[in-house]
Amino acid sequence: MISRADIQNASILIVDDQPVNVQLLEYLLQSTGYAHVSSTTDPRVVAPWHEQYNYDIIILDLQMPGMDGFAVMQALRPLEPEGYLPVLVVTAEPDKKQAALDAGARDFVSKPFDPVEVLTRIRNLIEVRLMQREAKFHNIVLERTVRERTADLQRFRTAMDATADGIFLIDAQTMRLVDVNDGACRMLGYTRAQLMAQEPARIGLGGHESLRQHADAALAAGGDARAPMLLEMELLRHDHATVPVEIYWQLQHGGPDAEAQRTLICVARDISERRVAEERLRHAAHYDSLTGLPNRTLFYRTLGDAIDLARDKEWRIVVLFIGLDRFKNINDSLGAAMGDEMLREFASRLVQSARIRDTVGRLGGDEFGLILTMTRDQQDAVLVANEVRDALRAPFQLGEHQATMTASIGIAVYPDDAADPETLVKYANTAMGQAKEAGSDAYRFFTAGMNVQVLARLDLEMALRRALDHNELELHFQPKVNLLTGRVSGAEALLRWNRPGQGMVYPAEFVGVLEDTGLIVRTGNWIIDAACRQIAEWMASPVGPVQVAVNVASRQFAEGDLEKEVKDALERHHVPPDLLELELTETALMSNAERTIDVLTKLRLLGVKVAIDDFGTGYSSLAYLQRFPIDKLKIDIAFVRNIVTNPNDAAIALAIISMAHSLKLRVVAEGVETRPQLEFLRRNRCDEVQGFYFSRPLNAAGFAQLASSGKALPPDPNLATEPPQTLLIVDDDVNVLSSLHRLFRRDGYRILTASSPAEGFDLLALHPVQVIVCDQRMPVMSGTEFLSKVKDMYPDTIRIILSGYTGLEAMLDSINRGAIYRFYTKPWDDVQLRDNIRLAFHHYWLMHGSGKQAGQPGEDHTALPGR
Repeated sequence: MISRADIQNASILIVDDQPVNVQLLEYLLQSTGYAHVSSTTDPRVVAPWHEQYNYDIIILDLQMPGMDGFAVMQALRPLEPEGYLPVLVVTAEPDKKQAALDAGARDFVSKPFDPVEVLTRIRNLIEVRLMQREAKFHNIVLERTVRERTADLQRFRTAMDATADGIFLIDAQTMRLVDVNDGACRMLGYTRAQLMAQEPARIGLGGHESLRQHADAALAAGGDARAPMLLEMELLRHDHATVPVEIYWQLQHGGPDAEAQRTLICVARDISERRVAEERLRHAAHYDSLTGLPNRTLFYRTLGDAIDLARDKEWRIVVLFIGLDRFKNINDSLGAAMGDEMLREFASRLVQSARIRDTVGRLGGDEFGLILTMTRDQQDAVLVANEVRDALRAPFQLGEHQATMTASIGIAVYPDDAADPETLVKYANTAMGQAKEAGSDAYRFFTAGMNVQVLARLDLEMALRRALDHNELELHFQPKVNLLTGRVSGAEALLRWNRPGQGMVYPAEFVGVLEDTGLIVRTGNWIIDAACRQIAEWMASPVGPVQVAVNVASRQFAEGDLEKEVKDALERHHVPPDLLELELTETALMSNAERTIDVLTKLRLLGVKVAIDDFGTGYSSLAYLQRFPIDKLKIDIAFVRNIVTNPNDAAIALAIISMAHSLKLRVVAEGVETRPQLEFLRRNRCDEVQGFYFSRPLNAAGFAQLASSGKALPPDPNLATEPPQTLLIVDDDVNVLSSLHRLFRRDGYRILTASSPAEGFDLLALHPVQVIVCDQRMPVMSGTEFLSKVKDMYPDTIRIILSGYTGLEAMLDSINRGAIYRFYTKPWDDVQLRDNIRLAFHHYWLMHGSGKQAGQPGEDHTALPGR
C-alpha cells in the first residue's frame, strides 16, 4: 500500500523555461511536504537526468525555446521500455491537450492553474507511478515462486493421474491451485487448463480462510503433518451441477524451507451413489409413502422451524387442520384401493391450491395439515380454507365411479393461540372438530376472538355488496390546477363510502376487500359511470366542461370489459370522450402489457385521455412506456413531499418532468401541500398540480362552488420582466442577519434572510437566487452540508461560506462538499465584503447571463458608481 510518506518522498522534476513558473511550482510542492523536488529551465538535460535519477514525475512545459515539450517526451520514450511516461504537461495552450496526451503525457493542466487541482493531479500521478513499480516487483517475485513450485509439483504428476479420485494441489501460502489430476478434470467436467484457472472457492473447495483452517488442522493431526482428515462436502461442476464427495486433506512439505514449500493436498472421492441411497432412506423416514407429502414427523419439524423464524420476524404462523368429511363411507363402499386413490388425488389438489412458501403434510388417515406464513392479519387463512374447499367440490374419478367430498377445517394461529408446534396442531385439531360439529364443508378458528374478526371481515364484504346495490358509494373530486394559468384544469375522482350508521369511510379501509373479493371490477365500472354522469351535470350548469380522471384497477383489464364500459358510459351520458381521463398505475399497465396497450389504444382513438398514476414507484419498462398510448405522467406524492429539501427526490421529479416533456407528455404532481413545493414545480415546468395547498377533495357541490368562484393559485412571484438580483443570507444568529441585511441593502439587491437551512430551502424554492452567503456552524445542519444539497438542486447559484471558524479543515471541507465560490471569515470588513459580493454577482451573470458585458443595463446591476 502506498503511504503518504512514500508519496512525499517521490522524486519530482520541474521543467519550464520561465524561472518564475519554476519557483512557483517549487514553493507549492515544498510547502505541502514534498522533499525531493528538482528543477531546470533547460529542456535538453531532462532525458539524461531522468536516465540517471529515474524521476517519479516530470512536470513539463510544452512551449520552450530550443526544445519544446513534445521533443522532450520523444527523448524520454526510449528510457521507459513499458511506454509509461511519468509526465504532467502544464501549458497555457489548452488546445494542445490531445496532442500532449497522444505524445505520451499522463495528464494535462492548463495555465493559469488552480493550486489545489495541480497538487491533486501530481499526487495521483505519483501514486500511480509508485503502484506500477510495486506491481512490477511483486510480479517478479511471483514468477520466481511459480517456477520453484512447478519444479516440485512435476514429481507428483504420474502418481496423480493414475487414480480415479480427484486430486487437487493447492499452494498453502497463496491458496491457489498449482496442479490437478485427470480424475479431477473428469469429475468436474473441465479441461486441465480450465480447472487450473479456477479459484478453489469457485469449485467448492473453500475460500482462503477455510483452506487455511484445513491446512492448520492437517498439520495438527500428526507430528509428521501427513495424517489425513476425512470430510464430506459438495464440489461444483463446470455445468453448475454439484458432486457430493468425500475429501481427504493432507499437508505436504516440499523442501527444507517448510513454511514456504507447503502444499495442501485434497483427494476427493465421488460418493453420489451413497448419497442417493441415504436420500432414499431419509425420504422414507420423513415423507408419506402414499401421497408423497411430508409425514407427521417432518410436518412438526417444519412447523417448529417456521415458528422460530416468525419469532424473529414478528410474523404469524397459521396451521390448517383438514379432515375429510365421511371419508370412511368411501373407503367402506369402494374399497381401500379407491380410498387410497382419493387421498392421492386430494393431496395433489391440496398442493396446487397452496402457495409456494406454504407447507402441506399428511398427519394420518384422512387428515392433512397446511402451514401458512403471514406478515399481516389472518385473513389469508380464510382465503386458503375457501380454496381448499373449492378444490374438493369437483368430483373425484375413482375407477368407474365418481365421488364428491367435503372437508372440515380447523385454524390455529401462532402466537395468538400457542407458541409450540404440538399445542398449535392440537388446537387446530380441536377447531376442526368444532367445524365438523357445525356441519360438513365448514371452517372454524380456535379462538372466539379470531372468529369475531373473521365475521367482521365477512360483514364488511356483505356491507360493500349492499353499498353497491343501494347507492351508498359516492365520488369526491380533488381539483387539478394548471400552473401556467393558475386556474382549475380538471379533477381526480376519489371514491368514498357513506356507510349507514358509521358515516364517511375512506378507501384505505375497504379497497383491499374490494380487490380480494373481485368487487373492484364492479366498483370500477360504477366509478366510470358516476364520473361521466357528473361531467354531464356540470356541462349543463354554469360550471361548464370539467375533465375528470378516474383510477382503473388492473383487474378491470383482466376480468372486465373496460372498453365497453367506458364507451357505454360516455354514450349514456352524452359526454365528450376528451373529458374523461383514465389513471393507471405502472403495475396495472405491466400486468398484461399487450392487452393493456390494445385496450388503451382503442379508447384513446375515441378521445379518452390516459395517465400513469404514481409514476416512479412501480415497475415499468421504458421501451413499453413509448408504446403505451398515454397523455400524462403523475409524480407520486412520495417524491413531492420532500422535493424542496431532498436532492434525490428533486432529481427524480425533475427527471420525470424532463422525460415526459421529451415524449410530448404532460406532468401532474400530486400531494402539493406547501407554497415552496408549488413554486419549485412551477419554476421547473411542471404542467399541473393537485393537493391540499389548493384544495382538499370536495363533494360535487363543493367542487362546483370552487370552480365557479374563479379561485386560482397565487401569481408566480418570479414573472418580473427583469428579475431582481437576489442574495440569500443563511445564519442562525439574528444579529448577523440584521447586520448583513443593512450592509447589502444599499447595493440594490433583493435580500432574503433565513435563520435555518430549512427556511433557506423554502426561500430557494420560492425565489430565483443568484448568490448565497451561509454561516458554517448552525444547529441541525452545517453550512457545508446545506450548500452540498444546494449544489445538487440549484447548481447555478454562487455559494459562499461566511464563518467565524477559520480552520483549514473546515475550509477544505467547504470546498469539497459544497463547491463554494469563496470562503470569508467573521468578523468582516464591510467595504471588502460588499466588493466581494458584487464580484460574485458579476461572476454569476458572466456565467449565466445573456451574453452581454457584466454591468450593462438589463444584465448586472452590481456595477454601482459608489460605495
